[in-house]
Amino acid sequence: MFLAWPQILEGLLRIADQIADLVWAGFLGHRAIAGMGASQQYTGLAFTARMGMDMAMRAMVSRAIGMGDPSLASRVVIHAIAITLAYSGLLVGVGIVLTEQLLRLIGISEAVIAEGAAYMRVQFISQAAIGMQNLTSHALASSGDTLTPLKSTALSRVIHIFLSPALVFGLAGLPAIGLPGAALANFIAHVIALGLLGWVLVRGTSRIKLTLQGFRFDGEILRQILRIGLPASVNGMERSMAQLLILALVAPFGDLMVAAYTLSRRVEMVAQSGSMGLGNATGTIVGQNIGAQRPERAKQTIVWGAGIAIAMKSLFVVPIVLFPVAILSVFTRDAELIEIGRDWVLIQAVGYLPTGVNMVLNQTFQTAGATFFVMLVTLGSLWGIELPLAFALSHWTGLGALGIAWAMIVPMVLRPFIYIPYFLSGRWLHIRVFH
Repeated sequence: MFLAWPQILEGLLRIADQIADLVWAGFLGHRAIAGMGASQQYTGLAFTARMGMDMAMRAMVSRAIGMGDPSLASRVVIHAIAITLAYSGLLVGVGIVLTEQLLRLIGISEAVIAEGAAYMRVQFISQAAIGMQNLTSHALASSGDTLTPLKSTALSRVIHIFLSPALVFGLAGLPAIGLPGAALANFIAHVIALGLLGWVLVRGTSRIKLTLQGFRFDGEILRQILRIGLPASVNGMERSMAQLLILALVAPFGDLMVAAYTLSRRVEMVAQSGSMGLGNATGTIVGQNIGAQRPERAKQTIVWGAGIAIAMKSLFVVPIVLFPVAILSVFTRDAELIEIGRDWVLIQAVGYLPTGVNMVLNQTFQTAGATFFVMLVTLGSLWGIELPLAFALSHWTGLGALGIAWAMIVPMVLRPFIYIPYFLSGRWLHIRVFH
């Protein structure tokens, strides 16, 4: 599992910017927290819609490396870059024009929209750089180079964490931009990190070397990326759309409740961040072993990954359960918001342990090419169970908004009972990535 620790650490670093920005937003008030949270739901939706292409690229690159064909892996990456550039151009245009309309669509107050709109516009612009950085990081990691993505992520987070408060509050002679300053710092940091990754890929110091010399678009590679990637994108969008609708259910309960929901989501992101990196690493190793015709080693990798995920989650859950007020006090000094947020965080903590196993199995199955199966599981658990239950508990019981929090943990607990039998069946080992 040597590949795992850099990706686990990178996963933790990837959410450091959002955690830091939430700290600065806390100084601006609970409506700034709510505005940031609502904006990030939309930019998160845009991000996950593209992540399926990354997933497809990871599946194909790791399989090509396992087959001993780095040239094929490089061609796959170039095709994935072309798709990402086209998507980013469309995303930036739509996001900038429709910001206020999108925020009003989920029913948040005009005061929250005033806080979050400018931040959201800059974040949509940032998605182009964020998407390219993620794609190139995954390309290198799937080829076996996990240290370079870690270095680039660490660089971007250090720049962001120092630049963000300077732009928000006007430190070091910089103008005080407020909440949009955090998004601008994010954009600058990702552009610099992307430059480092691009330099490594063009130089060819890893197994992948990007060059346009003699390059021609291959329709079969494009079709395979889309065939594997579209179900994974739909899977990610299902999750993000469900979270957006959950926010729409929370919004009628007031700005403080929206802010509390935002805080609980950030605590959840911290608890899940290491598992995402572990899942990526496990998936990469599994993909390479399938490509090398070593199925038993692929199975053992998943078992180890799931065990490590449970241990990691335990380390997060214990302090969250014991010290929820202290953790929330890092982000806000509003006593009423902390009181509401504590209940959300304690309820959500119930689902953190199974989520670690879910994340490893989810990422592994998708990297193996079983994106359609994962999409169906997500569709059924979120749209068939979580959303109807959230509406019912919040409207037809005395739980109010906390009924939504209870509904959100039900799919977390149920998914292992679907994923584990599928893992034991071994069908994911026989999915063709290249035709």
